[in-house]
Amino acid sequence: MKLNEWIVILALVAIAIITSNLVGYGVSIFDSLNGVLILAGIAFVAVLVSKVIPLKLPIILYCSLLGLLFASPISPVGDVVAGATGQIEFKAPLTIVGVLAGISIGASLHQFKKQGWKMIVVALVVMTSTYVGSAVISQIVLKLTNAI
Repeated sequence: MKLNEWIVILALVAIAIITSNLVGYGVSIFDSLNGVLILAGIAFVAVLVSKVIPLKLPIILYCSLLGLLFASPISPVGDVVAGATGQIEFKAPLTIVGVLAGISIGASLHQFKKQGWKMIVVALVVMTSTYVGSAVISQIVLKLTNAI
C-alpha cells in the first residue's frame, strides 16, 4: 500500500475513533484530538519503519513496539503520550477495529462459504476455548491476588 493511502486510512480511522469516543463515552472532540493524533502518528511511523527495515514483520509489531517506547517512563515524551492517549476510552478504537474486521469478513464471505461447515465448527471451538481459557486464567489470577 502506498503512503498516501495509509494517510487516508489513518485519517478516516482517527475521525471514527474521535466520533466513537464522543458518542459512546461523552469525551469532547478537543479532549480526544491530541491522543488520536499521537496514536495515528505512531501508526504512521510504524508504516514508515516497516518500509525501511528489510524484515518482513507485521506493521502491528512495529506499532506496538513504538507505542511502548514512546509511552515508557524512560521516554522524554512518555508523560505527554500517556496523558494525551489516556483521554481516549479503550473501547473506542476497539469498536472501529470490530467494524473493520466485520467489513473484511463480509468481503471474503464467499471464500468462507467454500470452506464448508467444518470451518464453522472449528471457529466455534476456537472461540469457546479462548473464552474458557481466559476465564480460567482470570479466575486463577484473581484468587492468587485475593481480589475475590
